[in-house]
Amino acid sequence: MKKLHFGLMLAVAGFIAGCQQESFREVERYTIEQFMNTTSIRGSSFSPDGERILFTSDQSGVFNAYSIPVDGGAPTQITRSDSNSIYSVSYFPADERILYMSDKGGNEIWHIYMIDEAGNSRDLTPSPEARSTFVGWSFDKQSFFYNSNQRDRRYMDLYEMRIEDFSTELIYQNDEGYSLGSISNDKRYLAFNKTITRDNSDMYLYDRNNREMKHLSAHEGDINYFPVSFSNDNAVLYFLTDEGSEFTYLKKYDIASGATEVVEKTNWDIMYSYFSRNETYRVTGINNDSKTDIKIYKTGTGEQVKLPRLPDADITSLNISDDEKRMTFYVNGSRSPNNLYVYDFSSGKYTKLTESMNPEIAPEDLVEGEVIRYKSFDGLEIPSILYKPHLKPGDKAPALVWVHGGPGGQSRIGYNPLIQYLVNHGYTVLAVNNRGSSGYGKTFFQLDDRKHGQDDLADCVQAKTFLKETGYVDEDKIGIIGGSYGGYMVLAALAFQPDAFSLGVDIFGVANWLRTLQSIPPWWEAYREALYKEMGNPETDEAYLRSISPLFHAGQISKPLLVLQGANDPRVLKVESDEIVEAVRQNNVPVEYIVFDDEGHGFSKKNNRITGYKAILTFLDQHFGREAGLEIEKDKQ
Repeated sequence: MKKLHFGLMLAVAGFIAGCQQESFREVERYTIEQFMNTTSIRGSSFSPDGERILFTSDQSGVFNAYSIPVDGGAPTQITRSDSNSIYSVSYFPADERILYMSDKGGNEIWHIYMIDEAGNSRDLTPSPEARSTFVGWSFDKQSFFYNSNQRDRRYMDLYEMRIEDFSTELIYQNDEGYSLGSISNDKRYLAFNKTITRDNSDMYLYDRNNREMKHLSAHEGDINYFPVSFSNDNAVLYFLTDEGSEFTYLKKYDIASGATEVVEKTNWDIMYSYFSRNETYRVTGINNDSKTDIKIYKTGTGEQVKLPRLPDADITSLNISDDEKRMTFYVNGSRSPNNLYVYDFSSGKYTKLTESMNPEIAPEDLVEGEVIRYKSFDGLEIPSILYKPHLKPGDKAPALVWVHGGPGGQSRIGYNPLIQYLVNHGYTVLAVNNRGSSGYGKTFFQLDDRKHGQDDLADCVQAKTFLKETGYVDEDKIGIIGGSYGGYMVLAALAFQPDAFSLGVDIFGVANWLRTLQSIPPWWEAYREALYKEMGNPETDEAYLRSISPLFHAGQISKPLLVLQGANDPRVLKVESDEIVEAVRQNNVPVEYIVFDDEGHGFSKKNNRITGYKAILTFLDQHFGREAGLEIEKDKQ
């Protein structure tokens, strides 16, 4: 090989060094208050005249109902709760009264409320202990349907409420534990799903004219069936199924003949499919490798509507107006929180209505989530999302393995303020979709059944190998964090593999499966047996459930632990966190415990999220031996 001239060598070295320098940029470090000054928004409903859009926002610090003109402008706050979160549902069909839902401090006992045009609020489902949830407006727009367990706390019956006088009628008494899928436009047919196990369900059609229930999905083996919508002429039922497939796809059932036909199929799960009011369009949402891929078809021709393309973000949901002239849609990306847009079908033009990101935060200081895959202990590929901080060449960062909720949830590409906050402060985050996660086929989905805290935990531990091999992660500073079932995985990791991680952050995680399965909310009765078949029956599988419950193995926990819990959580009771914290403290292990008295299974209030997220970063910095960051310095001022 010819020798390079010395001067040329210097030039090449300088060029390489310059490239290395250009690959790193100093970023602004933001406080949690700055991150929480970003607004979270959701939902949309067109006003009857099509000129305003109703949505939900936490701009005030607590979720409330707002409206905004379709042509843009400042949003108008409609409700003014400063305690319980309010989630807008819809405008009324012919006037600007609105429906919204709210519970008490996160207890999930929802009520449906109306605000009249004078601004007065009225509870339309006032039974104190009953849980009521909105289903949808009738096609004739004279009433709406809702589910409620006011008759029997275990089962959600179907009711119809007429908006003329707010009188109610019991449409279906649900003693069998069915889940409603759809109601035909003429109100004759009700389509139901019935869960057998998480991987197996049936579909039924109830004819209100003759009061007959017809079983539509006789089958053998594990197959799921989910009815989603009726055709406008009430002759066809559309449904999702994974029959003969790894992924769910769309079929239709002819009610008169009983014939079925495939409508749409992909190499990923179809999550939903529905028609616009007059069936001009059909909308399909696909779970495409942790991203939402939405398609709109013109039903007359099958032609796809060309949707707007926005940089570094995806359309995640949409809503077509009843007159089918416009639609709203949400755009979300790793570095951009939900923003609401309106689209005109005739012109193809769209307008951005909201600016959710705090203008103090520069998107280039945040990071994109990258879908990666690594091999687990048995060679199985584990899909995950990697968030790499901005690092100087040669620097190494501490890291967190992030575990989603469930069981059976999925980490997906999208804006997560806690992840971006941690990455902005120098942490690598790997959001793991361990075996048992949804979205990757039913075989992958079933791999953790009766193996919880075992093979799925091993996937999370194996993530450490991937992180070490990046070359930029400090292998001595890898922790684990998760909420709900992910919180259980944190506790399981610390108890069953006590040397695997340096620390754990448990956000309302299960510590004792015996208690959790015995104390599930009464309205989960329809899913009780399915949950028992997946996790274990507390009456007959006590030994197994004790073996996978971290509480009974807490003596093995030797690494620092932070626990966050909502006092009103109906799914993971506060006592779960109380007991694991007390048990770990007996080991003389550093434990911090934060309880939010006005929250449930998730923290909806900005002030609580500020407190909780700041505590997480402080805990991590302290136990990873990092210098005090902006949060601590800010508190000193």
